[in-house]
Amino acid sequence: MIDYDAILKNVGRHVAPDAEETEHFISLLKFQRLPRKALLLREGQACKHFYFVHSGTLRAYCMDARGRESTIMFAPADWWVTDMYCFLNGRRAMMYIEALVESEVFRIGKPQLDELLGRWPTFERWFRILMQNAYTREQLRAIDNLSLSAEERYVRFVEKYPLIAGQVTQKQIASYLGITPEFLSAILKKQGKRRGA
Repeated sequence: MIDYDAILKNVGRHVAPDAEETEHFISLLKFQRLPRKALLLREGQACKHFYFVHSGTLRAYCMDARGRESTIMFAPADWWVTDMYCFLNGRRAMMYIEALVESEVFRIGKPQLDELLGRWPTFERWFRILMQNAYTREQLRAIDNLSLSAEERYVRFVEKYPLIAGQVTQKQIASYLGITPEFLSAILKKQGKRRGA
């Protein structure tokens, strides 16, 4: 039996759908289990789904011509993730989405989401709030990247996302912060010396 409590609580933080709206929303969801390192999306694939992380942690990243990864975002349990530009515009994915640990997701397809948003103003409001929150988060991240040192960005990341910081590798954190793993290692060494002083 699939448990919808977590996804309904997530929606309920922003809107209060009635029983009919909730039943319709649930009917559009598909449940998927992912082994560690499974790819939900690959660059170049059609981006057809919006994912809710029921359990585990996902990572969205892109790769340059030399095969170097840049982490766009981490998505722990209770987060939504997709390649949003490509999902909304019917484009092929520009990024990869992988499971960092064994994970479970709910997914909803683009036609189903469009139908949900067109039929129920409650869910249109919910989606608008999600997009506002995502935009705000990305704007604040851009400001941090422009105004803070790499060490300050690392400290802020760990303070904001302690669970994620404990689940992902230093290499992945470095790629999220836009620095090399070696530079992050030097930052951690410096912090360790300060704590030991």
